[in-house]
Amino acid sequence: MKRKNVIALILTGVMMASALTGCQKTAGEVPETAKTEAGQEEAGAGSQEDDKEDEAQSQSAGEPVEIRLMAYNAEATRATYLTLLKEKFPDIKINFEFVALDNFNNVLNSQLQAGQGPDIIEVGGETRLLANAGYLMDLTDQSFTGKYAQAGLTPYSVDGKVYATPLQSWYEGIFYNKALFRDNGIEVPKTLDEFIRIHKDLSAKGIKPQTMGAQSWEPMMKQSIGVVNNEFYSDPENKDFDSKFNAGEAKLSEAWLPYVEQWSKVITQGCLTQDMLGLSYDQALDEFATGKAAMWESGPWAVGTIQEKNPEMELGMFPIPGLKEGPGWLVGGPGSAFAVNKKTEHAEEVLKILEFTATEEAQLALIKDNAGSSFLTGVDVDLGDIYTDCEEAFKAGNVYAPWTASWIAGNPIVEGYGKSLQEVLAGTKTVKEALADADEINDTMRETLN
Repeated sequence: MKRKNVIALILTGVMMASALTGCQKTAGEVPETAKTEAGQEEAGAGSQEDDKEDEAQSQSAGEPVEIRLMAYNAEATRATYLTLLKEKFPDIKINFEFVALDNFNNVLNSQLQAGQGPDIIEVGGETRLLANAGYLMDLTDQSFTGKYAQAGLTPYSVDGKVYATPLQSWYEGIFYNKALFRDNGIEVPKTLDEFIRIHKDLSAKGIKPQTMGAQSWEPMMKQSIGVVNNEFYSDPENKDFDSKFNAGEAKLSEAWLPYVEQWSKVITQGCLTQDMLGLSYDQALDEFATGKAAMWESGPWAVGTIQEKNPEMELGMFPIPGLKEGPGWLVGGPGSAFAVNKKTEHAEEVLKILEFTATEEAQLALIKDNAGSSFLTGVDVDLGDIYTDCEEAFKAGNVYAPWTASWIAGNPIVEGYGKSLQEVLAGTKTVKEALADADEINDTMRETLN
């Protein structure tokens, strides 16, 4: 089987991870337009040629060029930016297509394999796979690419070539109800043991300490990696681990095991409970926003909804603590990015959009609806009072997500690992077995790609 087809099959069979992206968790059905286009090849080549001819006639008549942008973050998280594009480019019409994360990969790959697909694609940890399959335009030599810090480009690069440019960063920590903490004499935890003690102190007062939508495999995966960041990735001796892991020369079940086992005390000591496996992201958000729980793990994309549900809440976020006292770590890094379909028929217009996106004006517009930092050189962002407790971590650069920053097959690995942690919470699997599952996926992906 050809390499391109193998990668396409891998992509089709794997759901995209939301750490991808610090992703917006908005659920929803796949838009009918996306479903129709995904199966467009069935309509026959004649109808496609007719569509192209109609489009050419429309453009010659002075109508805007239509650009399709497919994304798994909801349009609301890009609203200010999209309005700005409309003002700056009256000759270009952006057709924004939101496809829910659970089905994004299937819809996108159906279209790409048919030689179609959107002009601009929101991508995350699967960028390397898409680039290796030959679906993405090489952006290395574009002038705007050099305006971004290397840390923002590395996750979207293969063999020194850049295939996507970063939007704002993402990060995830522990949201907490400041008033509830203050009224009960609770301090922000600086160690994992303090974090666990807070759960017990609040429970003794009849307050639910932490809610979690563990129906999704993401939150436990990220919270456990937060502890790994504190204890493993903070050690300079482990700086080469991810490259060794990619090569099959290192195993999570060996290197990470002591730290994930320490994190798992949140399960064995009752901070996370089996009933959380029945809670969705939205249900957990609602519990926290309405004051029914003191803490909830998520990121800035949730702030707007929290404040809509409870405008009076004093909201804060603290980093995931480690075993020793310190600034803590957030899970995150470059969020999603914009890649260009190699087969786009509107390369000139698309590159104009990406060039404008590499300006301070566009970056601030992106951040307005989805808080984060910018990887565009020279752009500084004041994140506000919500993140005061995270300032020390930010200053230390303590924000990392290995699956997006370094791992070649990051999304499938963390999805498998996260689902195995759900089994750990259910009491049917050990932490070592969960890490071994991730190692096995890494081995399988590497062997298949080779």
